[in-house]
Parts: sequence; C-alpha cells; structure tokens
Amino acid sequence: MTAQTAMTYVRAFLVGGAICVVAQLILDLTRINPAHVMVLFVCLGALISGLGLYAPLVEIGGAGATVPLTGFGHALFQGVAKNVATEGPVGLLTGGLRATALGLSVAVVSGAIVAIIFNPKG
Repeated sequence: MTAQTAMTYVRAFLVGGAICVVAQLILDLTRINPAHVMVLFVCLGALISGLGLYAPLVEIGGAGATVPLTGFGHALFQGVAKNVATEGPVGLLTGGLRATALGLSVAVVSGAIVAIIFNPKG
C-alpha cells in the first residue's frame, strides 16, 4: 500500500467518523430518536450541498463523506440540481431518484433477501 492510499483511508475514516460522532452525540444528548436523526442527516446533507460546502468535504474525505446519510442527501441535491439545469422544473421530481437509483435498488433488494433468509417477525 502506498502512502497516498493510506492517507486516503485515514481521511475517509476521520471524515466519516466525525459525521458519526455528531450523530451519536445528538442521540446521546437529546431526546431525538434514531429515525429523526436519519432524516435530519439526509436533509442536512442536501442543505450543506446546496450551500456548496459538501463537495469540498467529499474531495477531502471521499467515501467517508459519501457513505453516511449526509452523503445521500448530497447525492439527492446534486441529482436535482443537474436535472433542473437540463430539464427544467421536471428535474425537481426526477433528479434525486436518477442520482440515487442504484443505492435505493441495492437497499431494497438486500432487504428483501435478508427478510427471506432470516424470516423476520413483524
């Protein structure tokens, strides 16, 4: 492993870890439940992306910034912004889904497979 590759991993770990620490602090220090924190982080990712602050974080942290839920909000916003620029107002409805379709599909299929294998109790 090269030094550059090692630094990429370290930066991803630090950025992703910092995002997770913030989430854990919110859970520990407030009465907000995990579902609300998840929605909050997706919305914050989209908001920070809209302000132009999330792209530099992705440049620094790579997967450490794109894998957490804030990265999902960033991807949604970027998809909407791209499609609004090319398709107009229709892009508001289609851009987010186009940008995140692969991730959403993997989540649904993985959830179905796990549910079939482990027989969940409703």
